[in-house]
Formats: sequence, structure tokens, C-alpha cells
Amino acid sequence: MPLSPLEHDRRYGELDQVIRAYTGQPADDTPDEASQALTAYLRQTWHRRPWALAIAERQLRDYAENPPGRLRLRLGEFYAIPDVGLPEDEIRQWLHCLADHLKHSIEEGEVPPLDTPATHWEWRARFPELGQFLGGWFSQDMPDEFNDHDAAIDDYRTSTDPHLVARLVGELHELLTLDLDESDYALAVAELGMEVDPPAPYSPRGWLALVADRLTGPQAKYGS
Repeated sequence: MPLSPLEHDRRYGELDQVIRAYTGQPADDTPDEASQALTAYLRQTWHRRPWALAIAERQLRDYAENPPGRLRLRLGEFYAIPDVGLPEDEIRQWLHCLADHLKHSIEEGEVPPLDTPATHWEWRARFPELGQFLGGWFSQDMPDEFNDHDAAIDDYRTSTDPHLVARLVGELHELLTLDLDESDYALAVAELGMEVDPPAPYSPRGWLALVADRLTGPQAKYGS
């Protein structure tokens, strides 16, 4: 039978996070240089969950040294590594290479400085609630579900736990402090799941600032 969620996380939870960082990115790590994907994983994990790095290093080595055998394959009790663009006979060596980079980073205290996210995974890892907000309320279906952008914002605010709303406001301010070009803010909201344009006459940056203001201001009362 397939692994239970608890057993999956015990054996492969952090390994899975590392592999997810390679979504849309080449697995071009070498012994001398980490890939952009692994650097993004290191950057976000060092700054948010540094204790998880040692778990990832161990799980990568365990999987490389003890790949699933025939019985586990037949029973489905294993973690299936997604296609990362490498031949199957190179996967184990690649996993060891990743583990070596993690070990070096931990032992030497080499922490990638915070910077603008470089990959799709990193955008979602750094701004999780903003990704939930934009992907959930501003997908391509938004015009069919709400009268306008303001109605979508109000629906999020009234249907979401206040603690998460506060978290979103913090992420909005964090994104705005990156002080990106407008084209980069357009890329950011797209990476975070927004599939409609901001309402006229706002640019992506201007609209994000407006959203932060609306979510921190007094909630509108209708019908009064």
C-alpha cells in the first residue's frame, strides 16, 4: 500500500522539498557549483527553517544509498522522484552531489544572502500566503466569480482567518520593499498565480500597495 502521509514525511518530507525546488529548473549541479535551484532552496531554508537542512542532507543520502527495491516498488511504498531531466543511472550521483553541497553549507556556515527570488519555487516559498491569495482569488476565473478586483479582495478578507490576512499584509510589504522594476513586479505576481491584469489605472506595484492598504484599513460595512 502507498506510504501514509506521516511515513512519507518521516522518510522523504524534506527530500521532497529539495526536489520541488527544481520545478522548471535544470538539475545542473556539479561538485564545484550548486545550481540556481539548489541555491534558492538553501537561501529560503537557511532564513526560514535552518534546522531542516540537516534533515534534507540525511534524507538525500539515505535515498541515494538505499533506493527502493522490488518489494517497495510493487507495494508502492516509496517516493517517486519526478523527472528532473537526468538519465536514471545518474540520479544517485546527483543526489549525493546535492547532499554534499548541503553538508558544506552547514559546516562552513555559507548562507546565500536574501535576494529577489530566482525561481518559481522560491517565489512560492518566500511568499506563501500571497501565492494563496493571488492564485485563489485572481485566477483566470476571477471575472466570473466577482464583480471586480475590490469584491475579490473583500471576499478574501471576510472568508480568511485574520492571522492569515495579517500574514498576507506582511508579505505584501516585504515584496514592495524589494523595490523592483514594474516589469519585475508583473513577473512576480504571475509567478505567484495571478492570471488577470490589475485594474486600471494601477500598475502591478501600485495595485499591491492598494491591496495592503485595503486589508489594513477599516472593513467596509454594507447595507448600513
